[in-house]
Amino acid sequence: MNSTQKFAAIIVGAGHAGVEASLAIARCGFPALVITMDINAIARMSCNPAIGGLAKGHIAREIDALGGEMGLAADATGIQFRMLNKSKGPAVWAPRAQADKKQYELYMKRVLESEKNLTLRQGQVVELLVKDGICYGVRTKEGETFLGEHVIVTTGTFLQGLIHIGEEKFPGGRRDEPPAVGLSASLRNHGIELVRFKTGTPPRLHQKSIRWEILEEQQGDEPPHPFSYRTKNFRVTQLPCHLTHTNEKTHEIIRKNLNRSPLYSGRIVGVGPRYCPSVEDKVVKFPDKKNHQIYLEPEGRDTPEIYMNGFSTSLPKDVQEAALREIRGLENAEILRFGYAIEYDAAPPTQLKHSLETKKINNLYFAGQINCTSGYEEAAAQGLMAGFNVIRKLCGGSEFVLDRTEAYIAVMIDDLVTCGTNEPYRMFTSRAEFRLLLRQDNADDRLMFYGHQFGLVSEKNFAEFNARMDRIRRDKEELKAKRIGSDTLYQYLKRPEISHNLLINKGIHSCQLTSDEIHSVETEIKYEGYIDQQRREVQKFSKLEKRKIPTETNYDKVPGIGREAKEKLKKIQPESIGQAARIPGISSCDLSLLAVFIEKNKQEARKK
Repeated sequence: MNSTQKFAAIIVGAGHAGVEASLAIARCGFPALVITMDINAIARMSCNPAIGGLAKGHIAREIDALGGEMGLAADATGIQFRMLNKSKGPAVWAPRAQADKKQYELYMKRVLESEKNLTLRQGQVVELLVKDGICYGVRTKEGETFLGEHVIVTTGTFLQGLIHIGEEKFPGGRRDEPPAVGLSASLRNHGIELVRFKTGTPPRLHQKSIRWEILEEQQGDEPPHPFSYRTKNFRVTQLPCHLTHTNEKTHEIIRKNLNRSPLYSGRIVGVGPRYCPSVEDKVVKFPDKKNHQIYLEPEGRDTPEIYMNGFSTSLPKDVQEAALREIRGLENAEILRFGYAIEYDAAPPTQLKHSLETKKINNLYFAGQINCTSGYEEAAAQGLMAGFNVIRKLCGGSEFVLDRTEAYIAVMIDDLVTCGTNEPYRMFTSRAEFRLLLRQDNADDRLMFYGHQFGLVSEKNFAEFNARMDRIRRDKEELKAKRIGSDTLYQYLKRPEISHNLLINKGIHSCQLTSDEIHSVETEIKYEGYIDQQRREVQKFSKLEKRKIPTETNYDKVPGIGREAKEKLKKIQPESIGQAARIPGISSCDLSLLAVFIEKNKQEARKK
């Protein structure tokens, strides 16, 4: 059966990437079709039901500033909110929300179903329709054909998914959900390279079987802080999380059964995430560590399931049970669902442009875990960027590509496209060169203009943002105008022991700022020297980014550069000297020779 409607975009998959991509396109007035294997599993949190965290919180804030939905969903369904890293500098402060897993799914399902330009369809895509190097639609396992001007593939862990629990293995995209079979073959047939990656999840425990009274309780922040600037009058009854630890007895049980772990027996061939390792990996790779933290986190308000954050595993069921029962507070724990590992197909992201469009096939985009990333936030950000670039194409505009100096989203995409990755990519603040400029508290200042430009940030919300920026600017001017002794209040506030609130409480200064606005003012003033230094570094960085490399550059003809450099330059096709400099294996000598070659060609072209 063929669809008679031609969509502006077809989104394959309705996880976190698919949701943001489809909503952006539909909200900009273009008809979008979402095809998902289960319309009751939209934006399912297959691992920890949490949004944000270290660096991920920055991305979630950026998604919100651009007009995405993730922050609103977290605020509407959150059960605990915390600002992490508050003992450190403001550049690494990171918001995190524990969410109600089921309510998050239902929220996103309602949002998609209520969007007038969006069509939801249950089905399994098995084939891409490509002609003359252009993707124009998809075909499903059910025999349906759908036509679309653009296709965004957001398949998560479902491509040829294979689940491992000890010696047991079976096909699955998630536990109790079938894998996507067929699309991998279609991708390969069209020249897309695929690799095998692996991720995992921990057991879920019954809350009544845990000895909560002997565990360390961890409450949320009071008052809780929302993710989204659109969330007003924020009120939430928060649930506590609890902390416990593994111990030597736990580790000994794991060590004795490593031969039964698919991770160490060779049954798993996929590469796993280095920075979110299984408990087996922790025990083997850190033999001197006597214990590892385990956070026990509720999966929702109306479920007894408790998530064992820090105990991801694919060990056999009997070993999982024996190991966790040696953990303080879990002596009588009842396992509702056992942990497992999952292998899946992913596409090395060096096959993509910065727009997330594939280099080999026009109008075909990849977003999310198919691009070798991990995490809901990383996936959602890619989905939003793919959606923005489809919108730009539909409007006849140029690619929409954020700069590394503007957003963590840009750092992630540039890392993926330029350097690739040999393991599931996870965002860290240390990946950003200019992280003092990319704070979670100034995401709106950095990016809301773009969200408004695309029409995803309303006139009302943009006006509120501009009013907020005006209040902050006026407060800084007033601080510069007022004096205390020989210093202005602006200079006085640079002292470590002086706070904005102290000036207010002592009657030295008055303002009408919110607590968030006060924090922004104080951060900008106290770190002004470091911020100015980073802005100067940004100017140097931008000079290299502006030195564009012509698309027709023949790297084989660049004299003097090595074979490895030529191969990598041909594969990545960098857009600028700055991007070329970030490709592993490209030396400063190679860059100099390339720059001379480009300039020489420009001069010869002028003479003609």
